[in-house]
Amino acid sequence: MPTLAIVGAGPGMGLAIARTFGSRGFDVALIARTKEKLETLVAQLGQEGITAAAFPADILDRASLTDALDAAKARFGGIDVLEYSPAPHSPVPGLTLATPSEVTVDNLQPMIEYGFYGAITAAQTVLPAMREAGAGTLLFTTGGGSVDPVPMFGNANAAQAALRNWVINLNKELAGSGVHAAHVAINVWIGEGGPEGFPTATPEQIAPLYWDLHENRDRSEAVFNA
Repeated sequence: MPTLAIVGAGPGMGLAIARTFGSRGFDVALIARTKEKLETLVAQLGQEGITAAAFPADILDRASLTDALDAAKARFGGIDVLEYSPAPHSPVPGLTLATPSEVTVDNLQPMIEYGFYGAITAAQTVLPAMREAGAGTLLFTTGGGSVDPVPMFGNANAAQAALRNWVINLNKELAGSGVHAAHVAINVWIGEGGPEGFPTATPEQIAPLYWDLHENRDRSEAVFNA
């Protein structure tokens, strides 16, 4: 069975992506901070006939992220697709939003640690084996502000734009290797409770885009708009 590893797995996009790949024959490794929440997702997927396992890790602790991915590789025999999409649904210590004029090194650095350095760590952990095998997919998610910045997310958008640039450039480097890297920018509010007038979409509407990028390896980026 091929294996998908989701870094930042949760009950929204993570679960929808897990179902999208799991229904197509993938085993699923779920990585996030809270063990109990991960085990709930594992049980849900199991009831749907999808084999999944939980690997708790703190994305801000790069050693724990590496350990979790290594444990997933040992459990499933390898990782064929990596999907990186941490989204802090509960407060993450040190992460605060700032407008562009309010951005400082102190409020930007945690965003870079969370959104960019975590992605690099995850990629470095799985990429050598993918290169050796001559096959693999690396998918990285940001908000739409990585492409079209929004002032209230000044520091978050800057970190996400750095990730976007790196992913597209990584895919250029990997050309011809059999390994594919792609970026997904989600330019809608996911689920309910968004700002009035802001476009929305469900995780189930967005998740097929990830499978499309995995299958269509000539694309290095997709933007989901309402």
